Amino acid sequence: MARDLTIAVCQTGPIQKSAQRSETVDRLVALLERAAAAGAEIAVFPELALTTFFPRWRIDDQAEIEAFFEPAMPGPQTQRLYDTAARLKIGFALGYAELTRVDGGRFNTMDLVGQDGKLVGRYRKIHVPGSSEPEPGTTVHLERRYFEPGNLGFPVFVYRGVRVGMAICNDRRWPETYRMLCLNGAEIVLIGYNTPLLLDEAPALAHLRMFHNHLPMQAGAYQNTVWVAAAAKAGVEDGQALIGGSCIIAPTGEIAAQAISLDDEVIVHRADLDLIAVCRKVNFDFARYRRPDQYRLIADQV
Repeated sequence: MARDLTIAVCQTGPIQKSAQRSETVDRLVALLERAAAAGAEIAVFPELALTTFFPRWRIDDQAEIEAFFEPAMPGPQTQRLYDTAARLKIGFALGYAELTRVDGGRFNTMDLVGQDGKLVGRYRKIHVPGSSEPEPGTTVHLERRYFEPGNLGFPVFVYRGVRVGMAICNDRRWPETYRMLCLNGAEIVLIGYNTPLLLDEAPALAHLRMFHNHLPMQAGAYQNTVWVAAAAKAGVEDGQALIGGSCIIAPTGEIAAQAISLDDEVIVHRADLDLIAVCRKVNFDFARYRRPDQYRLIADQV
C-alpha cells in the first residue's frame, strides 16, 4: 500500500516589531486554514513565527526581551492556533522563542503539534549562530545573546505513522543535522528560518544567497533520503530584508514546490514516502555501506 503525507509550507511576510501578537496569530490561523483547504495534513511555519527577528538588536531591558518569549505553549494568545488545528484536523510545526518555566532557560524552539492540537514533540535549535555582542563589519545577529544552544538532541516523532524531525534556520546548513535525523529514522524534516538577504561581511556573495539557501537542504534531502519542507519569513522586516524561497524538497534532491512571493503564502505537495526506499536502494543503503568506525573525527574534533 502506497504511503504519502501531504505537506504545506506556510511562509509569512515580515512581522514588524509593532505588530500585536494577536494580529500575528490571525495571520497564522489564516495560513493554516488555507493549508487545510488545499488538502494538507501537516504544515510548517517559520522560525520565530510569532515575533519580529529580535536578535537583530542589542536589547538590555529584560522586560522588553521577555516580551518576545513564550513562557507556555499554547498560551492565551496562541491557543486559537491550536484550536484551529484541532478543528481542521491538521498538524503543524511552529517556531518561537521559548522561556522555560523551571530555570528560565531561553531557547529558539520548534514544536510539532498534532491534529488534536496537542504537543507531539519539541526541538531546540542546536546550531545557534551570531554573537552575544555586535561585531564591527558584520551584520548584527545576536542570537547567542538571547538563546542557549538546544539540549534535546535531534529527536524524531511519529505523526500519522510518519517519522518527522525538525530543524531551525542555521541548522539547515550543517550536514550533521540531516544525518542525525536520518539515523534517528526521520522520513520528513520540517525547517523554519529567518535569513537576511544581504550580509555586510560578504557583499561579494550576495548573488548566491538563494543558491546557498537551497543548496544544503537539497543536499541534505538527497544524501539522507528524506523529504524536507522549509518555511521562511520573508520581505522587509523592521528595515532588514529577509530571504524567501520557502520550499518542499524530495529525497531525490529536487525542489518539488517553491514559494514565489515575499509575503504570506502557502505551498502544498503530496510527499511520496515510498520514494525514500527507492532513493536509498539506488545510492544510500546505509546499513550496507556506512562505515561509522571511520567517521569518529567528525564527532571528536570541532
